[in-house]
Amino acid sequence: MFNTSPRTLKLLASWVWYSGFIILFFKSGKLLLEAENINPGQLWTWLAFTAGIIIGAIKAKYLYNKLCIKNLRRIDSLAQPMLWHFYRARFFIFLCTMIIAGHFLSGMAHGNYTMLVSMAVVELSVATALLGSSYCFWITPSKQKN
Repeated sequence: MFNTSPRTLKLLASWVWYSGFIILFFKSGKLLLEAENINPGQLWTWLAFTAGIIIGAIKAKYLYNKLCIKNLRRIDSLAQPMLWHFYRARFFIFLCTMIIAGHFLSGMAHGNYTMLVSMAVVELSVATALLGSSYCFWITPSKQKN
């Protein structure tokens, strides 16, 4: 009943990956807009945006690509793939922890320019890393490098 194909698991994994990108991208944008409203015209707001993109690109290249490919290989190696196998249980625990921590820290940042900019950098860097590494879902396994 819950048996599925590796292709379905990869689609579910990519859906979670892209959902994370979309949510974090818009959330970081909201944080930067709030920071801009607190201190209009500050160079730090634009530097935060730039830093988030650059840090995210580095994360994508050196960390997220490898994590994504490792998970895709794990999915390919499953003998009997089940619907919930698109990520390991510890990934979901980590994801829930990060969502709660991000929500808590973003809430604390409201009204504080420095914290808003800092949280925006963190969230934009993760969003960029997710988007930058998402190509791994669409390349053939033979082209995947570790």
